[in-house]
Amino acid sequence: MSHHVVIIGGGFGGLAAARALRRKDGIRVTLIDRENYHLFQPLLYQVASGGLSPANIAYPLRTIFKKHKNVSVLLGEVVDIDLDSRCVILANGAGAGGAGGEESDGDSSENRVPYDSLILAAGAVNHYFGNEAWEKVAPGLKTIEDAKAIRRRIFLSFERAERENDEARRSALCTFVVVGAGATGVELAGAIREIAVHTLREEFRRIQPDNARVLLVEHADRVLPPYDAKLSGCAEKSLRKMGVEVWTGAKVTALHDDRVEIEKDGKRECIETENVLWAAGIAASPLAGMLAGKTGTKLARGGRFPVESDLTIPGHPEVFAIGDMTHLMRENDKLVPGVAPAAMQQGEFAAKVIEARVREREAPARFKYIDRGSMATIGRAAAVAEIGKLRFDGYPAWLAWLFLHVMMLVTFQNRILVLVQWAWNYLSWSRSARLITRDGRPGAE
Repeated sequence: MSHHVVIIGGGFGGLAAARALRRKDGIRVTLIDRENYHLFQPLLYQVASGGLSPANIAYPLRTIFKKHKNVSVLLGEVVDIDLDSRCVILANGAGAGGAGGEESDGDSSENRVPYDSLILAAGAVNHYFGNEAWEKVAPGLKTIEDAKAIRRRIFLSFERAERENDEARRSALCTFVVVGAGATGVELAGAIREIAVHTLREEFRRIQPDNARVLLVEHADRVLPPYDAKLSGCAEKSLRKMGVEVWTGAKVTALHDDRVEIEKDGKRECIETENVLWAAGIAASPLAGMLAGKTGTKLARGGRFPVESDLTIPGHPEVFAIGDMTHLMRENDKLVPGVAPAAMQQGEFAAKVIEARVREREAPARFKYIDRGSMATIGRAAAVAEIGKLRFDGYPAWLAWLFLHVMMLVTFQNRILVLVQWAWNYLSWSRSARLITRDGRPGAE
């Protein structure tokens, strides 16, 4: 009988694990995700800013594995894990919010997926630090739905400003506040400013889009806090040159439908705007908390689940947890970062351990993260990069960023589509995917 591996999550970690096991004899894989596609999250900001279409950065999971008969894909949402009976329990319906809506009671056999080994790669969600009501006012950027909502908000604001007669109201509509100056926040702020200055140039008659105000707010004392201080300085200089206002050492204290309150240097500032975008942090998937309750494990910062050195969870060597939902210290006492390369390496490692056990060989005892560097783009031909001891910025860093992200896309088709679209955008300053679509709310049609 084949060894059944269940993988929860079709992101970078889950996909890497499934691909590593796709041709292994005696191993059967079931990949479960609430969406039917793999999403290349690092380029979500390009969808949010109209540079790429969702199909450019997503690809159906079933298509990826259609030639690998030992891999099955299930569309569903995991609501529970029975660690004792080794069974994953799915909600009724077909994922993506649950076509049936109701959750499983656990008695229906079609909602129970047994496993011999389990890999949890459920990722992360937006983190509002206890202010969950802010999510409705300041959307984050984790899903295609988030990206489309942000794209709609950005371009609709300019359209509304064109029709607005009140000058103060018009100014508020053309004010954008991005909270959090990590890679996502920096990329979003730079993209919005480029839209205002270049993409929308000469397209409006009553407003001047290049007068739009873009404010980037960061609680730390510099942008891109995880990066080398010199690179952070270069990034901030590039942002300011583009016309982005950078407020470091600033903290959002309140969010309302029409304004945001910020504390900086002991003073309270009130910014009139309906365009607040959240990039201030992420928290582990709720599955991490569920696991903690079942195993008596104390969660780490951000709700991350602490795993053993071989990525298994305490007391259950058959269960692996990888990616953004986990907490693991490296040998140099640094945390394994929540980035795509780390999740991919962990997925491949978990697959190696499982295969070694199935083959009755000695399994690797400790996961070792290989840091291949970090990159962040700021705007057109502007980026920063850390690769080993090498630090560089500007056009060379932007080219390196572009090449890496194109090569990391899951299929050749996606790579070609993105490369052609980027080439056209670069030459024309165009963002052809800036359609304002319905938001999906009742009555929106």
